[in-house]
Amino acid sequence: MTVTAIDRTELVDWYRRNRRRSARLFNLILPEAYYDRPIPLRHPFVFYDGHLPAFSFNTLCARALQEPGIDERLQRLFERGIDPGSLDAAKAHDREDWPSAQRVAEFAARCDERVEAALARADIDRSGVPMLERGQAAFTILEHEMMHHETLLYIVHQLDASKKRPMLSEHRDSDLPVQTSRAVAAGTATLGVDARAVPFAWDNEMPEYAVHVAAFDIDAYPVTNARWLEFVEDGGPRPPFWIERNGEWLLRALFEDIALPKSWPVYVSHAQAAAYARWAGKRLPTEAEFHRAAFGSPPGEERAFPWGDAKPEPKHGNFDFCRYDPEPVDAHPAGASAWGVHDLIGNGWEWTATAFAPFPGFAPMASYPQYSADFFDGNHYVMKGASPVTAREFVRRSFRNWFYGDYPYMYAKFRCAG
Repeated sequence: MTVTAIDRTELVDWYRRNRRRSARLFNLILPEAYYDRPIPLRHPFVFYDGHLPAFSFNTLCARALQEPGIDERLQRLFERGIDPGSLDAAKAHDREDWPSAQRVAEFAARCDERVEAALARADIDRSGVPMLERGQAAFTILEHEMMHHETLLYIVHQLDASKKRPMLSEHRDSDLPVQTSRAVAAGTATLGVDARAVPFAWDNEMPEYAVHVAAFDIDAYPVTNARWLEFVEDGGPRPPFWIERNGEWLLRALFEDIALPKSWPVYVSHAQAAAYARWAGKRLPTEAEFHRAAFGSPPGEERAFPWGDAKPEPKHGNFDFCRYDPEPVDAHPAGASAWGVHDLIGNGWEWTATAFAPFPGFAPMASYPQYSADFFDGNHYVMKGASPVTAREFVRRSFRNWFYGDYPYMYAKFRCAG
């Protein structure tokens, strides 16, 4: 496969689209929430407002192109987020001297101006310079901002409703599909991607390699709220997004509390998902098994997506901000895999049993060497697929997401294997 030359106009347009979406998402919170920290394990909103333009400027302009800085203090302040393993560890990041919203906006505008100029005119595709090889730094900043759109919404979700701008959404529940197992024959799963075949990939997606996967069974649908309710009634834990009020179970959607939709996938931590699987006499699938169930086929060929090679569209799943909350697990039959496994892409990331680790031959990326390597600790687990607020650019076979096993705030569903 031949990778086409960099289209500067498209890169500038992409950056501007990212910044517009960032502005829309920050506009979901009221001004008085700007310094709030709804998730103690994360920074307050003010940090992310400055982090997105600062990361783009620092990575592309300051480090890759060696351009002069804008504001060294703010560049350092907003350089990198946090992922502490406990509330005690998070306290080390407490601070009271965050800049004003106006100062952040002025700093962001200067960053945007410099980044757009670099994307349009600078030597961003320079052979022999690792950060600029094939435009690596440019693609890094573009995908980085899209990742943070989802991260930002995790945090907005935990903000008190009185501090959000309400948005009306339609929520549909339906009859539960019959939960059956699909038999997936033994075969090959190709993990990762060949860097030469794509314009850009993150370091943990590379290199490409094939693994043999033994035959296994896997649930046709993710575990629903209704299935989890049976677990709760037998002593299982309450999921993070559930609320019990006056003897009734509610779900905390992004903008409102609603009656628990029984046909939606349940969002839980990895530890909770593993506990359910044990209770059900099953287990979580490995990353390679997810690949085999999602992208493999009985004849032996592998697909780009579960449904085939057609580009992702809304009919294939609940992703790319078509809505902010889940839908019934059987809402997108067009997205089923060759084995008849549904809802693999969209509606929530899917936990696997695989600890986040490098593929054989891993090398840290020059433009962001800490991106993956800092999390190869055995405590983070691979998630595959996509959530409702995952950008379509991440709906690719090789993309990997990960979180701590006990982290409760992300949009993560699961299914069982046996």
